[in-house]
Amino acid sequence: MIGIKHHGAVSGVTGSCHELLLSENGILVDCGLFQGAEKESHNAADSCIIDFPIDHIRALIVTHVHIDHVGRIPYLLAAGFDGPIICSEPSAIMLPEILEDALRIGFTRDRGLINRVLDKIRSQLVPLAYGQWHEVLSDESEALNVRLQRAGHILGSAYVECDAQTVEGHERIVFSGDLGAPHSPLLPAPESPEKADRLIIESTYGDKNHEDRKTRRYRLKSVLEHALEDGGTVLIPAFSIGRTQELLYEIEGLIAEFGDEAIEQTGDSPSPNALNWKDLEIIVDSPLAAEFTRIYRDLKPYWDNEALALVKAGRHPLSFEQLTVIGSHEDHLNAVDYLARLHRPCVVIAGSGMCAGGRVVNYLKAMLGDRRNDVLFVGYQAAGTPGRDILTYGSQGGWVELDGERYDIRARIHSVGGYSAHAGQGDLLTFVDGIPRSPKEIRIVHGDAGAKEALKVELQALVPESKVLIPAG
Repeated sequence: MIGIKHHGAVSGVTGSCHELLLSENGILVDCGLFQGAEKESHNAADSCIIDFPIDHIRALIVTHVHIDHVGRIPYLLAAGFDGPIICSEPSAIMLPEILEDALRIGFTRDRGLINRVLDKIRSQLVPLAYGQWHEVLSDESEALNVRLQRAGHILGSAYVECDAQTVEGHERIVFSGDLGAPHSPLLPAPESPEKADRLIIESTYGDKNHEDRKTRRYRLKSVLEHALEDGGTVLIPAFSIGRTQELLYEIEGLIAEFGDEAIEQTGDSPSPNALNWKDLEIIVDSPLAAEFTRIYRDLKPYWDNEALALVKAGRHPLSFEQLTVIGSHEDHLNAVDYLARLHRPCVVIAGSGMCAGGRVVNYLKAMLGDRRNDVLFVGYQAAGTPGRDILTYGSQGGWVELDGERYDIRARIHSVGGYSAHAGQGDLLTFVDGIPRSPKEIRIVHGDAGAKEALKVELQALVPESKVLIPAG
């Protein structure tokens, strides 16, 4: 029987790495970093090590370029992998960019070494158009073809269809990667595969559903209004790829719709000092986010019809008048100091999304203790990360540890789950239900224990003829 092994994203939501093993050859689907508590559960020195055989691995398939899906690729190369790195066309553009940042922060500052690693990665990249079969291997005893389909998670994201043939028979095995929520800005929603004998599916939000887009957009508007009434800063920790661009898209839409309306209201009429929506300053403080926002703009053909219609009408969803991008570290420190001292209403989007590093940490240190400010979470916060602690203890007047020091949380804390990049429980069930013939086996990965168990119960009820299992960590 064709085998499936899991080298990450089994006991939690990070470190995605799965192996499809034919009789003699195999492929990997993703090779990501462990983060948060999952990183701590490994020895620090071992969390990046490739601790499984790779001599038989003929290709690496990348579902998308988030670091928990690609961050171990340099270590895979160091372990001797020299095969093709297969991914979508947009991902082929973005992968070297995200790995350059990861190498610089966690691997080496040696520019020459970084360039050599990136050149090697580029030489191994095999960009695929969506919906196009690609032959990975073929000999007398076994054959494997793969095809990528849109996953709607971030630009370039894909789920992977594997058409495998051995002397024992033929199977279609599907790896979901990370699936996006339907009706997300910018990207088309994923469609179910035409066939899946076995399905490996993520479960990040396997135990809950997201707000619909209209509701979450209203909540985003309300949070911004509430926060900006008293001259505070709204700090949004967001990953550089996906969430930052979707937030800019939605905020530009709010400004376009409510531009001349006052944010602050006093009774039935606007205050004379009220800030209009069109006067609201939006700061993206992340060189990486700025670069990926540029790439998103360059890859408009991969946007959905709604976004393309706005462009045709003369709108600029990712490049508008109120947007300021901060590049240099000096400008970043000046912005933190300026916003902490002055009562200037502002929205700051900065990485990282789970507050485990990046420029957002300096903003949190300066602003968490001030009740005028707000922190708005729009994505999943993994256990063991500062983001999870702020979200958990912020409403209780608690504290969070940042760079070894405790900071009291007096800022208001909000969460708008509808902007998560991940499908909710109902979306995952719809994806499975849309497969014309139910899979013989469904493996649930990439989720906390409770989320996986909840999704398992729902899947067993939805497709009782399928064997639903949760692989052991």
